[in-house]
Amino acid sequence: MSINKIPITETAATKNYSMTPPLFNMAGKVIAITGGGAGIGYATASLLLSQGAHVAISDINPSSLSSASKTLTPFYQHGASLLCTQVDVRNRSQVDSWITEITSHFNAPLDGAANLAGVIPKCINIERVEDLNDAEWQFVLDVNITGVMQCMRAQIPAMREKGSIVNASSIAGLGGFPKNAAYTVAKHGVIGLTKTAAKEVGDRQIRVNCIAPGIIDTEMHRESVRIRGQEGDYKIQIPRKGHAEEVAALIVWLMCDASQYITGTVQIIDGGIMA
Repeated sequence: MSINKIPITETAATKNYSMTPPLFNMAGKVIAITGGGAGIGYATASLLLSQGAHVAISDINPSSLSSASKTLTPFYQHGASLLCTQVDVRNRSQVDSWITEITSHFNAPLDGAANLAGVIPKCINIERVEDLNDAEWQFVLDVNITGVMQCMRAQIPAMREKGSIVNASSIAGLGGFPKNAAYTVAKHGVIGLTKTAAKEVGDRQIRVNCIAPGIIDTEMHRESVRIRGQEGDYKIQIPRKGHAEEVAALIVWLMCDASQYITGTVQIIDGGIMA
């Protein structure tokens, strides 16, 4: 990882990174999270549970889901509770059943949702547009954009007034990234879907926003580095990778009452890459 092709040298400030979990008024709120078994989804679930929310996480990976159900227990505060369900966001019936399960389990409509499930192709950082294969292209779009749509389609009717939906885009949704076509296209699509929905549900005071993370130190990013064979050449103004907990704080802020007048936006959290 570098700035202007010069290897990043962390400063004392970035080496000593720490974060006090922010306080949000989320007690008793019912929140659905996709991709909750790891990474940003897991960090979001842990923050919400520490605030007393009723959290429903889904993940396609049963082992990640099982592990999360155990390791999230210490975060429970103020009457928080957790529901874990294996869901493939590409499957409409599974998504619809999951949302029905949530509202039935907690006996309440949704207050918020974070659609964070996502994948990268095996050919990321390798294949140019002329080299793309159909299977990888379809896989990425099915999860990263169609999956978000299917979740929103089920969540919106099940959400109370003044609810909040947060979708995961990426800085890849804000520009062109070479050898990353499928992921880039899907993340552009998430932004378009978010802005469209925001203009449709405002009459119920439901907000719809998306986040655009940069280089966040998660397993997905580490897999991208393994495929590439090295870190990418990113111009990061705050010379370090972001942490999942930092993104989680942004997501939960977008769900809390302090952001009631914010909708249809793209919230960039990238250390200044897109500055």
